[in-house]
Amino acid sequence: MNDTTKTNYAHYDWQLRGRAYVLGHEIQHQGGVIPSWIITGRHMDPAEIIPHLFAETDPGFHDRCRPGDIIVAGRSFGMGPKMNGYIAMQALGLGLVCESMPFLGYRGAIGCGLRTLTDCQGATDECETGDELEVDFDGGMFINHTRGTRREYPPLPDSLKEVIALGGNAGWLKQWWAAQQT
Repeated sequence: MNDTTKTNYAHYDWQLRGRAYVLGHEIQHQGGVIPSWIITGRHMDPAEIIPHLFAETDPGFHDRCRPGDIIVAGRSFGMGPKMNGYIAMQALGLGLVCESMPFLGYRGAIGCGLRTLTDCQGATDECETGDELEVDFDGGMFINHTRGTRREYPPLPDSLKEVIALGGNAGWLKQWWAAQQT
């Protein structure tokens, strides 16, 4: 990674502070994160997707959440290769901390520019829905202000930070293309 690359995300806000929304283990992307018809209909516009985010696992979620809130999930979060739900989560300014997620789900979340920490063992035991959390995705610090506890988890890999800071794959490709034109 060169100095120009580091400059691209040096001023990105890697910390989120907000309420926890704790989900269980093995939450499917299709049917858990987002309804199947959103995926099969190939809806990619955040405005169309947001009202249906977590509609089957936490009805009314989109009305209660606010930028900075953090989804805390258990093992195997977002199983399935689709990214529609991650588009909505990123557009809402949310973060994701999970115990594990399949590679294709992780790739989809990063590709959408969603601040994500995975391999966070025991994360669902560290908080309850409604707790006030602060998460540093750059350093891996997970602070529960409600409980007065803190944990360190594996931070976001340096190799993925630029993609997230640029808003996902589309932002990264736009920057890459602009660099090719000079």
